Amino acid sequence: MLKLFRLLRPHRGAVAIVLVLAMAQSIGSLLLPRLMADIVDKGIVRGNQRAILETGGLMLLMSIIATACAIGGSYFASKVATGFGRILRGAIFARVEHFSIHQFDRFGSASLVTRTTNDTTQVQQMLIMLLTMVITAPMLAIGGVILALSQDTQLAWILIAVMPVMALVFGVIMRGAIPLSQAMQSKIDRLNLVLGEGLSGVRVIRAFDRGAEQRERFDRANLDLTNTAIAVNRLIAFLMPALIVMLNLTSIAIIWVGSHRIDQGAMQVGAMIASLQYAMQILFAVFMVTAMFVMLPRASASAARINEVLDLAPEIVDPAAPVPAPAVAARGCVEFQNVTFQYPGAEEPALTGVSLTAQPGEVTAIIGGTGSGKSTLAGLIPRFYDVNQGRVLVDGVDVREMTQADLRSRIGFVPQKAVLFTGTVAANIRYGREEASDADVRHAAAVAQAIEFIDAMPEDFASPVSQGGINLSGGQKQRLAIARAIVRKPDVYVFDDSFSALDYATDARLRAALKGETSRATVFVVAQRISTVIGADRIVVLDNGRVAGIGTHAELIADNGIYREIVASQVSLEEVA
Repeated sequence: MLKLFRLLRPHRGAVAIVLVLAMAQSIGSLLLPRLMADIVDKGIVRGNQRAILETGGLMLLMSIIATACAIGGSYFASKVATGFGRILRGAIFARVEHFSIHQFDRFGSASLVTRTTNDTTQVQQMLIMLLTMVITAPMLAIGGVILALSQDTQLAWILIAVMPVMALVFGVIMRGAIPLSQAMQSKIDRLNLVLGEGLSGVRVIRAFDRGAEQRERFDRANLDLTNTAIAVNRLIAFLMPALIVMLNLTSIAIIWVGSHRIDQGAMQVGAMIASLQYAMQILFAVFMVTAMFVMLPRASASAARINEVLDLAPEIVDPAAPVPAPAVAARGCVEFQNVTFQYPGAEEPALTGVSLTAQPGEVTAIIGGTGSGKSTLAGLIPRFYDVNQGRVLVDGVDVREMTQADLRSRIGFVPQKAVLFTGTVAANIRYGREEASDADVRHAAAVAQAIEFIDAMPEDFASPVSQGGINLSGGQKQRLAIARAIVRKPDVYVFDDSFSALDYATDARLRAALKGETSRATVFVVAQRISTVIGADRIVVLDNGRVAGIGTHAELIADNGIYREIVASQVSLEEVA
């Protein structure tokens, strides 16, 4: 947890103020019993009215100052903790943004959401407890023992004797609570995962009438978390009554021993009252420490989970000395040189020995069976992964020698699954190029064959897009994703099976419109349909991660058996001969 507190540097001044105020509050609280003893001994016992008024006024002033310090300390502690939470969430999000796809999948979206929200809240609340108690509790405990000894040594030994007993009770309870508290965070992850799947997959759940099974699955995860929380709280609930019993027994012991010593003339009444007050303060300090340690197990587990994210170095990083893009007339040449790539943990490479070159102004189609490596090949161009062997070059420069921002600014990527963001239609298209004008946005939509359904919407380009684009059909989402890439005006277009949700007529119109728009760019089209790739300048046939053939449609029909099998599975060979 201490590693995370280095993020407090911007709030060092506020932290110092909190510590000073806590110290002032503790000193004031420790002096009050001493003044109360003076009132009893000098005022009440001796009948000195003036001493009562003077000392009482001083106590009132000190109480006001201590209260003001407590309020100020709580205010600045809350301000520091809130700012720390904001910085911590920002640090987690920034680190996750730089993760490779593999690293992101290692944690999972449900766990990352929990770490950014619930875990951060746990550490934030622990910080408030530390700031408000890290000075106050030790000063009250240590100062209380010292001042109690100065009042009467025999009564002070009662306080010293009871502290090991309290520590023993506390240790026994926390020994059982700590592992349960640590387990709660993983159970929250599980609950978030089940809930997220239930919400995102609601259509599938209803289509297969599996609502009862999904509810039962959620109930199991919910009950598991609930039982763990109950077990933790049951242990913690026993702690406070145990401490209160010990406080009461300590008070009885002090009054019993003190009354006998007063009767013998060995001590004054004020000393006994002061000792009783110090006992209250010492045990109150123990209560505060107990409350802090109740939160510590969960906060420590949360801090460890957050550190897992922050300590994981991104796999895809920019080079120390990036190579600038060369000044060439036709930008966008992409070359694969004997590329081999294997997913982490996989038994076999997804791609093996792939070599091909795509020139500006050409359309390179990639086709193959399921699992042949088509999407993997497309993902290597924007450097979603780094190759294990070989090189991927853009305009003669290895993509690993370019900055990610420079590389991806030259690529218009349309993923296999169209992803839209909450906002408007225009905002989603401008996601490709923020400074795009209204005319550019409309032109991109027209090329993507989206203008017809956009104009039919109530507010056309200002029409809202729901989370994930659920208010749009699959084909509409794909066309907006294509328009987002077109408005970017990149050197390289990568369409990763981006026409699958379109009907044949719309697919044909879109490809015809793209020809004029991408005439100077390098275009990669990953597709399953023969009609989508048949007019490409170059068709790459993949089979089990290897290049099984490269050529035009006519060349491959004549010479490549795998390509003929793919064609024959969709249309008759006579139709496309």
